[in-house]
Amino acid sequence: MAVERIRGVIAPLLTPFNDDLSIATDLYVTHAHWLFEQGCAGIAPFGTTGEALSVGIDERIAAIRVLAESGIDPARMIPGTGLSNVADTARLSRACLDVGCAGVMTLPPFYYKAVTEDGLYRYFEQFLDAVGENARVYLYHIPQIAIVGIPPTLAARLHGAFPGQIVGIKDSSGDWENTRALLGIDELIVYPGSEMPLIDALELGAPGCISATANLNAHGIAEVVKRYDDGDMAGARDIHETVKRFRGAIEGHGPIPAQKRLLAIGTGEARWANVRPPFLPMPEQDGQLLAEQLRREFGDDILRY
Repeated sequence: MAVERIRGVIAPLLTPFNDDLSIATDLYVTHAHWLFEQGCAGIAPFGTTGEALSVGIDERIAAIRVLAESGIDPARMIPGTGLSNVADTARLSRACLDVGCAGVMTLPPFYYKAVTEDGLYRYFEQFLDAVGENARVYLYHIPQIAIVGIPPTLAARLHGAFPGQIVGIKDSSGDWENTRALLGIDELIVYPGSEMPLIDALELGAPGCISATANLNAHGIAEVVKRYDDGDMAGARDIHETVKRFRGAIEGHGPIPAQKRLLAIGTGEARWANVRPPFLPMPEQDGQLLAEQLRREFGDDILRY
């Protein structure tokens, strides 16, 4: 059975915390709905941007259920479920798939570094067996953080052996040649983990991208895909240059604390600035300076919520 490809920008949802660092579900639901209003085609809760590895399994499951109960179509969600053992990753993945999520995004086991492709293949083979036949898995390749990666050879091998279960990959390597190689794997759904190569990726068959800065600039990134699909290549390229500059302005500031501070400024809700250790909140003064810079360069509406 063909897997539906979510076309457009998918936002890896930031996770808001109350002052006691419990998940602020009211802000979480509001932000998720706002992202769809801004043009997101989907959301990816509990990825790197969502501080996933600082959030417990039961917390993640409860939050995914809250999103679904709020009226968000689970078929528009691809939650992150990657942990470092089969049992916990499978339990979390099953819970998300039982809610009706389009799939789950799963890291390789990342604690042990000197591992082989055969060892990683065996891990995913056992993981799929534990999840069951309804598994729909997007591999998550982010070697600059996880250190352990999923090279194109392994992605092709897994997709070839389990085409109905290993359905896609998010490539956050930032290496265009790696993304290009993945896009050459027949029927594998490939999302670059950034808007930077978006047009080049669309031209090679990618359905869109999964971008952290969609939390603030979903409308701009979504417009690139829309213009591309409408055949307005000049318009798509023009807007693409603007969204690339926006990402560049954020990247140098610790993207997770920075985006959360900017959301606190844009919404007037101070809880948005909260992060879980080991992160520290961006100082309010630094956030105000960054907000002023963004407004000067991209207009007053850029942080309007």
